[in-house]
Amino acid sequence: MSASAKPDNSFEIVARAPNSPARVGRLTTPHGVVDTPAFIPVGTLGSVKTLTTDELREVGAQIILANTYHLWLRPGPEVVRELGGLHRFTGWDGPMLTDSGGFQVFSLGFGLEHGVGKIASVFPGEEARPPAKAHKKLCVIDEDGVWFNSHIDGRRLRLDPEISIAVQQALGADIILAFDECTSPLSSFEYTKKALERTHRWAETCLRANEGGNQWLFGIVQGGEYQDLRVASACWIDQQPFDGYAIGGSLGRSKDDMLRVLEWTVPHLQEGRPRHLLGIGEPEDLFGAIERGIDLFDCVAPTRLARHGTVYTADGKLHLRRRELQRDGRPIEDDCDCYTCRRHSRAYLRHLFVSHELLALRLASIHNLRFILRLVEQVRAAIPGGELPALREQFFSRYQLAKRRD
Repeated sequence: MSASAKPDNSFEIVARAPNSPARVGRLTTPHGVVDTPAFIPVGTLGSVKTLTTDELREVGAQIILANTYHLWLRPGPEVVRELGGLHRFTGWDGPMLTDSGGFQVFSLGFGLEHGVGKIASVFPGEEARPPAKAHKKLCVIDEDGVWFNSHIDGRRLRLDPEISIAVQQALGADIILAFDECTSPLSSFEYTKKALERTHRWAETCLRANEGGNQWLFGIVQGGEYQDLRVASACWIDQQPFDGYAIGGSLGRSKDDMLRVLEWTVPHLQEGRPRHLLGIGEPEDLFGAIERGIDLFDCVAPTRLARHGTVYTADGKLHLRRRELQRDGRPIEDDCDCYTCRRHSRAYLRHLFVSHELLALRLASIHNLRFILRLVEQVRAAIPGGELPALREQFFSRYQLAKRRD
């Protein structure tokens, strides 16, 4: 299962920062090259919501992520396989990654029981909100896998490491993830330790299930916000023949906690394998993670915020429904090269949102993805010459973090 057994896949570090573990890499797959650090737009159901594949290319996307759990339930992996795999099915001809379904297990299990609501209601790395009303879990985790009720039709279904890998093989992404148990920020040390041990056993099963395959398999580091568990997991995963790493699970209750988790974890992972931080991608998160050696990110935040009328600017988030934008003829940002900013004003975007026009969702999503992808391009260019600290200082001299609403 080493990378050498898969000649169409490789990862090369081409430059390093002189003042941090940040690095620039080239991840080669059968469907193209990804220059890292790279942000991965999330296309849960095989579609980055509201955008075409041509628009994704135009905003600078190199690779997209699709969700194993959701595509397994609908339309089903055999349908996708029969139609040529995810690349032909979706029309995206670039590199693709599928997650394992483990995070969806969390959302149906402790995510509901601990009152954090539906999937990603509390973003990893974001300051945790007070728990909402708890709900009965819709899944039961045992030592070999998970029983759960489909959120679509209530069917009782089984997901385990072998099924997760089989589904991902049928979907045909270039990179797949091992099946894991993602714990809650409210999980105790004792439970997190048991889940970690279970995740490691499942990782071994995933390796066996993918043996001889041509997809890269990433192992997932778990351990919650507990230093000794994170270190133990990183050391164990590092010794396994995975092609790369993903860092998942609870990253604590604040962004500072997230950075500490990375500081505990990354030094124990081999330099020559790519590192993916799961579920992270707000502008303010990227610098600290890249400076600690992260290569890949994915997050629904840019497109989710866009669909709710919030866009990124160099000065922070802008809410497009605000009344004072009614006669604002400026683009979202004067120096942004995205289609939305080249063609449309804040006033027009506000009009679309308050009128519930579907075009609003598309135009805001184009801008937000371009903002993130352009920022990562700037970071990537700044790394070799040691200019990343200056770029970070320049960015945060203007970017204002929104205050959290309790």
